[in-house]
Amino acid sequence: MLNANSPLPHRLLDGGHPLKIGLFGANCSSGRAVTKVPERWSGTWPDNLALVKMADDAGIDFMLPIGRWKGYGGDTGYQEATLETITWACGLLAATKRITVFGTVHAPLFHPVIAAKQMVTADHIGHGRFGLNIVVGWNEGEFEMFGVEQRAHAMRYQYAQDWIDAVKLMWMAPDDVDFDGAFITLKKIRAKPKPYGGTQPVIMNAGASDTGRAFAVKNCDAFFMQASRTSVAETAQRVETVKAEAAAHRRALGVFTVGVITCKPTMKEAEEYHHHCVVDQADWSAVDQLLALRNITPQTVSAEEFTRHRANFAHGNSGVPIIGDPDHVARQLIDLSRVGLNGIAVSFVNYAGELPYFRDEVLPRLERAGLRLPA
Repeated sequence: MLNANSPLPHRLLDGGHPLKIGLFGANCSSGRAVTKVPERWSGTWPDNLALVKMADDAGIDFMLPIGRWKGYGGDTGYQEATLETITWACGLLAATKRITVFGTVHAPLFHPVIAAKQMVTADHIGHGRFGLNIVVGWNEGEFEMFGVEQRAHAMRYQYAQDWIDAVKLMWMAPDDVDFDGAFITLKKIRAKPKPYGGTQPVIMNAGASDTGRAFAVKNCDAFFMQASRTSVAETAQRVETVKAEAAAHRRALGVFTVGVITCKPTMKEAEEYHHHCVVDQADWSAVDQLLALRNITPQTVSAEEFTRHRANFAHGNSGVPIIGDPDHVARQLIDLSRVGLNGIAVSFVNYAGELPYFRDEVLPRLERAGLRLPA
C-alpha cells in the first residue's frame, strides 16, 4: 500500500481514459455561453456541488475553472458572479473520489508562498487530485482591481517563470530554502507539508502565443491549444507542432483543447437549440464587451470579421463548436482524439441539465470506440 510519501502518477495524465474529458467554466455565472436563455448556468455553489458529484460518478476526468474577477456586464451580468478557484477546488475535492479539480491561478496576483501553501492544502484534501492552471494575465480591468500593472507580454512569462520555479522549489525542498529570481526574492522559506504522495500537482497552461507555448512546453504537464474550427487536418498540424516542441526538450506534454457541446436526440433539435441560445437569445452587449477587450470592434476590423468573431464568442466564448445528435458529437470527439489530442474541456449551456444525456448517449459511443473506459 502507498504511504503518504510514496510517489504517485499524475492521475489525470497517466493511464485512464485515452481521451480525457473535463468540464470547463462551471464556477462562473452563465458558464461560457453568452446567452440570455433562462436555463443558462447559475454558477452557484449548490449547483457546482451537485454537478461535480454527477461528473465524478460519470467518470468525467477533470473540472477546469475560469479565473475571473470582474465579469463582462451585458444584460445578464455575464460571468460577474464567480467562485474563487482554489477554494472552489477544495470544496469539490472534499466531495468526490476520482475527479481531478484544477485551480486557475493568476501568477501576478497570488504571492507564490501563499499560493504554494493553498495548492498543497487542496492537493491533500483531494489525495493528489488537485491541478494548477497557471495564468499570466490579460484582462486589464481585473488587474486594476488589484492595483497591479500588467507587464509587457514577454515579460509576463519571465515573471511567471520565476513564480513557477519558486512554487516548485517550495513543493520539493525538504528544508528551509531561499529563492533569488529576476523578479521574486524569498528568504528562508518554510513550506510544509509537501504535495500529497510525493509528486507535484499536474500543471497546465493555455498560452496562445509562441511565448506562451514555449512556457508550457518547458514547465507544464498539459497544454490547452485552440483547435481549428474548419479543418481536422489543421488541428492535427497544431498538435504535431506542440508535441514536437515538447519532444525536442525531452518532455512528454499532454495536449488538450476546448469545446462547446450542444447534443440533442436529432441534428435538427441540436441546431435549433444552438441557434436559439447563441443567436436569438445571445447577450450581444456582453459579447461586444468581450471583443472590445481584444480590440475587436467595428472600427478596428472589417464588418465581415467582426460578424464572424461575434458569432464565435456568443457560442461559448471561443472553443470548438460541437453541435448534433449523439452519433455526430461522438464522431467529432473521435476525430479530435485521432489527430493526437489527449483530451478536451467542454462546456454546456446548462452543465447539470445536459451532462446526463451526454453521459448516457455519447460516453458509451466513445467506450465502443476505445476512447473511454467504463465509469
